[in-house]
Amino acid sequence: MNKFLNKLKKEEKLELVEASEDICDSYSHKSADCLKSAKLLLQNNLYENSIGMSYYAMYNLLLALLFRTGIKCENHGGSILLLKLLFCQNDLYKLISDAKKERIDKQYYVTTEKDEITREIADELLNNAEDFVLKIKVVIENLNNDSIEELKEKFETI
Repeated sequence: MNKFLNKLKKEEKLELVEASEDICDSYSHKSADCLKSAKLLLQNNLYENSIGMSYYAMYNLLLALLFRTGIKCENHGGSILLLKLLFCQNDLYKLISDAKKERIDKQYYVTTEKDEITREIADELLNNAEDFVLKIKVVIENLNNDSIEELKEKFETI
């Protein structure tokens, strides 16, 4: 059992809800908008902001996936952990975990690194976000009632 996820369950920040295609679609649109924003910000040399939007493109699509399966999680770390534990998407887990770290570093801390380095990070994160989005969309499209029920049963065991 995962103590962190159990703590979120007790705090009612992680729970089973009715699966919703509408909420899934709403978060998918948010994700697409974040991806567009990340591109525009990168093109306009606003690297730190681009990094944040790349992360949120991934995170919003992860929320779309969770709501599509009937899982509500109000915690970034918890949502990301579910990607690994429930969906066994270790590569995507690493992509979004790394993006979260970069977003936190750039959003909350002042850096002395050269713009060149930050641009490279922003460019890489945008590419990772595009890859993540494509792969999560496939996971969402492959969901059916049986797989959703299996995921809910698995959720109860963590």
